[in-house]
Amino acid sequence: MARGRLRVFLGAAPGVGKTYAMLEEGHRLRAAGRDVVVAIVETHDRAATAALVDGLETVPRRRVAHRGMELDEMDVDAVLRRAPDLALVDELAHTNAPGAENAKRWQDVELLLAAGIDVLSTVNVQHIESLGDVVREITGVAQRETIPDAVLRSADQVEVVDLAPQALRDRLADGKVYPAVRIDAALSNYFRLGNLTALRELALLWLADEVDVALQQYRAEHGIQGKWEARERIVVTLTGGPEGETLIRRGARIAARSSGGQLFAVHISSPDGLAQGDPAVLGAQRALVESFGGSYHQVVGEQIPTTLVEFARGVNATQLVIGSSRRSRLAALLTGPGIGASVVRMAGDIDVHIVTHSEAGRRALPRVGGALGWRRRSAGFVLTALGLPAVTALLVAFRSEESIASDVLVFQLFVVVVALIGGIWPALVAALAAGALLDFFFVFPLYTVAIDDPLHLLALVIFLLVAALVSLVVDRAARQTRAARRSAAEAETLATVAGSVLGGQDALDALVTRLRESLGMTSVLLRENGDVVYASTDGSSAREDDHETSSPVGPSASLDLRGRSLPSADRRLLGAFLSQIESALTQRRLTAEAERMRPLADADRVRTALLLAVGHDLRRPLAAATAAVTSLRSKEVDWNPADRSELLDTAAESLGSLANLVTDILDVSRLQTGAFALSLRSTDLDDVVSAALDELGVGPGDVALDMGVDVPDADADAALLQRVVVNLLGNALRYSPDGAAPSIGVSEFGGRVQLRVVDHGPGIPVERRDEVFLPFQRQGDIDNATGLGLGLALSRGFVEGMGGTIEAEDTPGGGLTMVVSLPVASATTATIAGEVR
Repeated sequence: MARGRLRVFLGAAPGVGKTYAMLEEGHRLRAAGRDVVVAIVETHDRAATAALVDGLETVPRRRVAHRGMELDEMDVDAVLRRAPDLALVDELAHTNAPGAENAKRWQDVELLLAAGIDVLSTVNVQHIESLGDVVREITGVAQRETIPDAVLRSADQVEVVDLAPQALRDRLADGKVYPAVRIDAALSNYFRLGNLTALRELALLWLADEVDVALQQYRAEHGIQGKWEARERIVVTLTGGPEGETLIRRGARIAARSSGGQLFAVHISSPDGLAQGDPAVLGAQRALVESFGGSYHQVVGEQIPTTLVEFARGVNATQLVIGSSRRSRLAALLTGPGIGASVVRMAGDIDVHIVTHSEAGRRALPRVGGALGWRRRSAGFVLTALGLPAVTALLVAFRSEESIASDVLVFQLFVVVVALIGGIWPALVAALAAGALLDFFFVFPLYTVAIDDPLHLLALVIFLLVAALVSLVVDRAARQTRAARRSAAEAETLATVAGSVLGGQDALDALVTRLRESLGMTSVLLRENGDVVYASTDGSSAREDDHETSSPVGPSASLDLRGRSLPSADRRLLGAFLSQIESALTQRRLTAEAERMRPLADADRVRTALLLAVGHDLRRPLAAATAAVTSLRSKEVDWNPADRSELLDTAAESLGSLANLVTDILDVSRLQTGAFALSLRSTDLDDVVSAALDELGVGPGDVALDMGVDVPDADADAALLQRVVVNLLGNALRYSPDGAAPSIGVSEFGGRVQLRVVDHGPGIPVERRDEVFLPFQRQGDIDNATGLGLGLALSRGFVEGMGGTIEAEDTPGGGLTMVVSLPVASATTATIAGEVR
């Protein structure tokens, strides 16, 4: 029997329409004559999904008893007996109830496929096993139900059901995904816009990678050896000149023509490389590259064409974009083929685009490119060999007894020209040869090496000395030029690092990465106290011929480099980087120390505010209580029972307010100084909410309760948590309009227990949300019962002391929602008595 085919609808998140798309496909195939049944579909009470189930034959589910509950599961045996052409199986990653034949639903699907039944199924990207860590980092939720990658990759067809993140949030807000009681929590947590965007990208990238694998498999099966560049990778070469913007835009257009094209920009700094660019120009060009979604790299290399091609191959580039030469025709004629021609010759199967620009051909004279290399020295020797005989023949033709002075000057000029072209060694050879020719052809007696006039001998010696000195000056100038260009390249590299830091990149990360790129190393590790704190590698594996270099960075850190052996010039650049890295480490330590000192400064500010509060807010209830008691003690007035009762009530109310204010002030002070004791234990939030309602004297009709089902206990201090709930609910009752009662909801999300206090009052502007948690912040008029504005500050301190968080959010339709998130109590939670630190 032929094996069935598996087709999976992949979604980025719940609610994108996977099940809906699967049911629509089932209807289409049924209309085309296929025998289609619904093996199991979870509608989640979504009306549109349930409506699509109608009209399709549904195989009855199997009832499974588990912990006193009846669970519905797919009846695999019933589907096999029915033997349809196609079965619809929802939620491929589902975990079956204990006692089932298979632990996972995808294993049930394997049985159907083995029986020759085609299957349509659904799965979300967060359930793919290899993406579990990534999804947890994005959403904060660890997935319990996963499916092995191999199962999904073995599917005959995988389709992404895509929906824009904002469109999914709109569907959620309209109640088309979850019930109304779950909408607020979902929008504020898992279904945040950033989460959905990241999950969507994850799903699309996973499918794109699978397409690449399928393409490689197809080529292998059909014996196709040639390169198929399905994804373009474009490298743009920047010299730091004004033409860079043109090249970047051209590269971006080429990358945009293919799906998934990548753009790289590289600037190579070298003593004899491209023109040294203005750091400001390079910074602007870097920003332009990043605006197109590309990445900028800076590399130091001796040979520009070789370094450029090596970089392109390192990033698996398919195309290179370089600018046409800015040299004039005369410069090109004198110095031979330029960088463009060398790159074309070395690029091999990488396409090279030489782009013309407005700066092309504007450099009138050839540029001296560093110290004199073998090409220049060879040119000097060739000029000596060919030019000296020609000059000698020309001068012999016009020789006379009076021409000796002009002959010496002509030969001197020739030696200077050779020195300028070839440096000291060709010039010295030319000087010696020219001296011998002068003696032989122009100094009497002719055609001998004898000199009969001492002045002629002196002139010949001076000639040789001048030629040697000129050669030395030219060679020294060339070496100084090389050193200056090297220094400029190093300064340019450090300026790029500074630009990265100013652009928001971590200083140490920027320094380590740029150091590796600039020195062309395989890997660079920054260790502090023996631990690796930053690392940068080029992605290649270690080679046996790699050299390892370790350099100390301050008293407790070191920098380990692996790759080529570093010459002395590169070690100077390394020293500059080491100084910068040491400064960055020192700055990081100082920043950490400042953060540790911040609580002391905050505590000092709170103490100052407390003193001000004692002088103002405590005076009112104290004065009211004093006045009431003094009046009652007065013998001059005969108070009737009603007046006496009113004065006693005033005194009691004022003293009660005074006691509460003093308690809050002491609690804030203890929180700020880290001396507030608490006892953490497994706490049932139902009990906490009930106690808070009793304390506030609130009846069932005054607050809407949604306490959830099977919500686990929280790890909290029950007494302090009750004070938090009383404060939050008291605020909600105070600011809720008539006819719109506040609500309290309890739920579990991401391994944490959430308590949400929702009101429909005026709310708080976004820019003031952080301020309300500071001490002495109040909203509205001040009365005898309002307090000092310490309630939310205390609530945040209590919750954070219990390892939780408290945040303010908008209530859909208007109002404020306070969300308290606490860790779930583990089975082994024990009482912890300590101090908040």
